[in-house]
Parts: sequence; C-alpha cells; structure tokens
Amino acid sequence: MLYPFTFKPILKKVIWGGSDICPFKGITPVENGVGESWELSHVEGNYSIVDNGELEGKSLDELIRSYGKELLGEKVMERFGTTFPLLIKFIDARDNLSIQVHPDDELAKKRHNSFGKTEMWYVIKAEKGAGLYSGFSEQIDAEEYVKRVENNTIMDVLQRYDVNEGDVFFLPAGRVHAIGAGCFIAEIQQTSNITYRIYDYNRKDVNGNGRELHTELAKDAIDYTLYPDYRTHYKGHTNATVELADCKYFTTNLLDLDTIMVRNFSELDSFVVYICMAGKASIRDNKGNEIFVHQGQTVLIPADTEVITISPAPGAKFMETYIGQ
Repeated sequence: MLYPFTFKPILKKVIWGGSDICPFKGITPVENGVGESWELSHVEGNYSIVDNGELEGKSLDELIRSYGKELLGEKVMERFGTTFPLLIKFIDARDNLSIQVHPDDELAKKRHNSFGKTEMWYVIKAEKGAGLYSGFSEQIDAEEYVKRVENNTIMDVLQRYDVNEGDVFFLPAGRVHAIGAGCFIAEIQQTSNITYRIYDYNRKDVNGNGRELHTELAKDAIDYTLYPDYRTHYKGHTNATVELADCKYFTTNLLDLDTIMVRNFSELDSFVVYICMAGKASIRDNKGNEIFVHQGQTVLIPADTEVITISPAPGAKFMETYIGQ
C-alpha cells in the first residue's frame, strides 16, 4: 500500500550558492555554498531516494517501475511514460545566476531527445533590493539578440523586477530569465536539464576562462514576444486554494492555512506534491497513513490516494502541484 512519501534532499554546491538552504530545511551541520536542494527529482543520475516508511531507501525510479499508475496516475503515464514529469527545487542565490533560456518540447526532443522546460518560481524570501529577470523590456528580434550578446548590451533589453516574499513568476519554455543575488526561491519545472546560457556577466574562473555561452542554440529557442508584464498577479486568501499556475505541465496552488483543510483527489488521476514553505502540519490520507511535515520538506502523495486531510499549525504555507490538464 502506497503512502505519502518524503525524500532525501539532493544538495548542490555551486559557486553562486548561499547559506540559507540548510537552516531553512533544518539540516545540521549547516553547509555553506549550497545553491540548490533538489527535493523531488527523476533526472538521470539524480534520482530522489525515499526517506520514510517501509519503502525507505527506494529510489523514485524504483517506485515508478514497481507501482506505475498507482503512483503517477493513468493519464500521467499515458503522457509521460515512466518519467516523473516534475523537478522540484529550492534555490538560494548568493550571486547572480547567468541569463538563460530553455527550449520547448519540440526543440528539446529534436536536439537532445529530452523534454523541454517550462517552470515557475515562488519567492520564499528576498534580501532588500534583490531582483530577477523575466522576459524583455523592449521588442527585439533574433538578429538584434545576437548583436547584443556580442557587444555585451543584452542586459539593457531584459525586464528586471525587484522581488519580495510571495512574488510568483511563470516561465514558459522560450522565456529569457535569471535569478538575481539575494533571492531564495521554490522552483517547479518540467523534468529536464537542458539550459542554454545567454550571458554570464563576463565572469572568469580561477584560470581566467569565461563560461561557455550557447548563443546560436538559444537564438532559435527564445520567444521574442514582448509582454506588458511577466509577473503573475494573484490575491492571497487564508484557508483556500489560490491558483498560481495552470498549464499543460502542472497546476500549482498556494495554501496558506491556520485550520484543517480536506482535499479530494478522487477524480484527479495524478500524483500531488506538497512543498512546505513555512510552518508545519500533519497530512493524513484516506488509507489511514499520517505524516508530519515541517518547513523545507516536500511530500509526494500517490495518485491512488483519494482524500487527504491537512491539519496545520497556524501559519503553515504550502504549494500544491499536480498534472491537472
């Protein structure tokens, strides 16, 4: 019988990583330079490992191969096969990340035999003055893009946003973007590790070498459409499901709770993931399984679960995500 799963975080030390992920997740001893915690991953070479219950020690890949549609949902398996379609991360940026773009499914399949990458960000916290980039601030085309990368003026046409806790950005494949220094973010994305680096602030490594740029690959992947606003606008409500994103790759809701909430998934036919961004709660399913969750943990609810009851301590905050379309 399947039950709510938690997984061992996969911590990624990177040159731009900060010092907030371990304290946020309650991990000791604290490690500095951790830029990412991969909370739920089916990226080859980085399979998440169960760390609770009778299936502790099993990989997400083993769960999928053993339980298939009971875990993922029948419609999910019809679309994605035996691939878990989402990658969940916490990201802590002490320094600016490179400007980048991800290809869509069609281009990623053609070039890399991979899924593309549509993603979203939820800002958990941000230092004063912290910001990020999403989209363009003025209309350009592919030819101008190449020229601006070559003459180091691409930053002049990118849309920058100062950010605060609770800000949300939806990033469809093709949208130019970057996380800035001082941002701590929860990220939900397609299972894909394909990134085209556009600009890296002319930074050099210890040997004086710059990082590889993918100017030509990115040129055909970028969506050059100019939009008036790239930020997601929503109105928060306590003890309600507030939709943050709804696309063919994932549906994501915000749950800000101080009282019990019951969620019925009997007609959903998809797994559900809960990312705890503040506080703590217990989650009980219709099979009698119960799990206690705290800030920084991510929980996978199998698709064969019909009902869950979330009993929060006041101030508990979750993102809930699943394949809804």
